[in-house]
Amino acid sequence: MVAIMQKKNILDAPFIKEMCEATFNMWHMGWDERNGGNISYLLDEEVVEQYLDVSKIVRYLPLKFPVSELAGKYFVVTGSGKYFKNVKGDPANTLGVVKVDNSGEKVHILWGFEDGSNPTSELPSHFMSHIARLRVDPNHRIIMHNHATNILAMTFIHDLDEASFTKTLWQMCTECIVVFPDAIGILPWMVPGTDAIGKKTAEKMLEHRLVIWPHHGIFGAGSTMDETFGLIETAEKAAQIFTIIGDASKIKQTITDQQLKDLADAFQVVPREGILNL
Repeated sequence: MVAIMQKKNILDAPFIKEMCEATFNMWHMGWDERNGGNISYLLDEEVVEQYLDVSKIVRYLPLKFPVSELAGKYFVVTGSGKYFKNVKGDPANTLGVVKVDNSGEKVHILWGFEDGSNPTSELPSHFMSHIARLRVDPNHRIIMHNHATNILAMTFIHDLDEASFTKTLWQMCTECIVVFPDAIGILPWMVPGTDAIGKKTAEKMLEHRLVIWPHHGIFGAGSTMDETFGLIETAEKAAQIFTIIGDASKIKQTITDQQLKDLADAFQVVPREGILNL
């Protein structure tokens, strides 16, 4: 007889614990009020198989857009209408593990969403952004969206030119040019939850790991949960300093373009062209 391997408890899975911690921290930071925000996390099949029978499909959902590039890939994602403050206490209802089927036209729900709910309504933006980031970074794993308070506020009072917005953030905190030398992408205002905003976000994700939706929030991409959270956290801290200053005329000194270049050289990063005037 062939021995059947006992599956581990999925609630003990590192990827579930990471999702619980990240969502709680984002809510605690004030970035995800009510059911605002979403995360999707690309998982390796061999990891998922330690916790789930991947042949057992709870139900499936058709996709309105084909994602053949993600065929056969597994994700853990936050649910539509779910409050981040509740994820830690009830992951089985607020999270789900899904697999994109081989056609790329459906997702199979393998675990979670036990109350009959669905993955986040921003799934088009997430999947399209995953596709874009995997083209430029094979280690990519995370797409994270939230309503970072000061980034959102800054979109009301700062020009929405990508170069000037990025440079302002770089000048607010010494570490910023080191953490996101690839700069910030910015979309025009668009209706969220649509294929259109997903496509535009993905286009920006080919060149940027941070993309701002004006008056709404920010998307971040990374290879780990900590990296992605820290990326948004750093930009948000810089935006907070900018909003505390309030009036640019109050600024008496700042980090100069030459100093920003010196920082980039010291940490061996290459700042995006067209931002520093040297």
